Amino acid sequence: MAVQCVTKVELTVSCQNLLDKDISSKSDPLCVLLMSNSNSQWYEADRTERVQNCLNPKFAKKFVVDYYFEIVQTLKFGIYDIDNKTVDLSDDDFLGELECTLGQVVSSKNLTRPLILKNKTPAGKGTITVTAEEIKDNRVVNFEVQARKLDNKDLFGKSDPYLEFHKQTESGWQLAHRTEVVKNNLNPTWKPFRIPLQSLCGGDMEKPIKVECYDYDNDGSHDLIGSFETTLKRLQEASQTSPAEFECINSKKKQKKKGYKNSGVVCVKLCQVVKEYTFLDYIMGGCQINFTVAVDFTGSNGDPRSPDSLHYISPQGVNEYLTAIWSVGNVIQDYDSDKMFPAFGFGAQIPPTWQVSHEFPLNFNASNPFCAGIEGVVQAYRACLPQVKLYGPTNFSPIINHVACFAKQALQQTTASQYYVLLIITDGVITDMDETRNSIVNASRLPMSIIIVGVGGADFSAMEFLDGDNGRLRSLTGEVAVRDIVQFVPFRQFQNAPSQALAQSVLAELPQLLVRRWLRQC
Repeated sequence: MAVQCVTKVELTVSCQNLLDKDISSKSDPLCVLLMSNSNSQWYEADRTERVQNCLNPKFAKKFVVDYYFEIVQTLKFGIYDIDNKTVDLSDDDFLGELECTLGQVVSSKNLTRPLILKNKTPAGKGTITVTAEEIKDNRVVNFEVQARKLDNKDLFGKSDPYLEFHKQTESGWQLAHRTEVVKNNLNPTWKPFRIPLQSLCGGDMEKPIKVECYDYDNDGSHDLIGSFETTLKRLQEASQTSPAEFECINSKKKQKKKGYKNSGVVCVKLCQVVKEYTFLDYIMGGCQINFTVAVDFTGSNGDPRSPDSLHYISPQGVNEYLTAIWSVGNVIQDYDSDKMFPAFGFGAQIPPTWQVSHEFPLNFNASNPFCAGIEGVVQAYRACLPQVKLYGPTNFSPIINHVACFAKQALQQTTASQYYVLLIITDGVITDMDETRNSIVNASRLPMSIIIVGVGGADFSAMEFLDGDNGRLRSLTGEVAVRDIVQFVPFRQFQNAPSQALAQSVLAELPQLLVRRWLRQC
């Protein structure tokens, strides 16, 4: 029997000479990776961060894909100018794309090609470079870094510094990590961060690493404050009591200024190489995933008897709610020993009093809301639908607080044995946004994650805000979430994707969230 040759590959993307679609500034590019399924239909696998005001972006976010030697894996890298906060790319300017196979990228190591528009013409002088590297080392490097007496590059106010870490490769320096920007501060302390050892130095403790310190500017013309080169071996000498210190040198300023000393000092207080415990390590160690489903029964879904309703069950026996339950639940149920799942509804008037409930069991059994397997959840949903009256408002906080109570009890255990996943399937706007923010921030300390699948074509900007990918969510009082525990995905992105694509997308971050949660406790 043939054995598939599979390995994980890290893809790094950069572009040159992108089209400028903005009138008063430069394009704000983002790269989206599309993969082709067995039916030759494209689906989104991942996307990078947005780089503001830049026609020559180097994306810090890497794509990690499984590479099968014996299978032709077709990829499409799409570049878009992002000028809004929606995840939908149809309302963003298209800057060009590259279609190729993963085999071409792997064999080239560095693949540079012109970007092509939808009409098959060149996207100006725009090019894209994709670099591939096999992931052989799963260790990560934890950093705590600060700086002092950085040069001031701003006429009004102070510099807004950030750091870039670069790995030395055969073709030059490759961006490995970019920190957040610390505003208006010449003595910044950056938030703790981690860089995969493979991305930083390929596991070679003596390989040169370049660190650059920049002053961030909104127009994209970031000013270099200074830089230095070092090795991981030198960085590891750092400690809280005796930081490893490096002078930031600006070579142009050094040439011009007599008696130039430096442009500031970067202090590394922690540089710790640790094994990245995997999702599999925790699962094989006995960790159980507890899965809860919450279904939106608010009036905005439409009358379930009408084909226009999101709750309408087609002659084939499906709707978007059922597809989401099946897709995500089928994956998670393998990690739950008893396969008994509590399932709830919210936003409906329920019998016998017809009061609105924001947390009612789909089987109407408050003392035992559990369903036997995902099939049991589906049966409970089908049986519940004709018995309730869709109403409103759309409140998330009651069901989040309900699951959080159980997750809090798991903290009493000394081992990482229980993790809770709440799947919320909804058609749109949240009514209790303030309470939901508070609930999520409180739950971020607990062993739980929240997956939100948005069905229908509504405005999901509130869900994207809760996702926290553009910065940690804050409560009304300003308290910052300890972890980003919310993963949001609009169902419409996966209508042409293979059946497993939705589950892959919404569950992609779950292993990392679980690992980071228990690492915090350890």
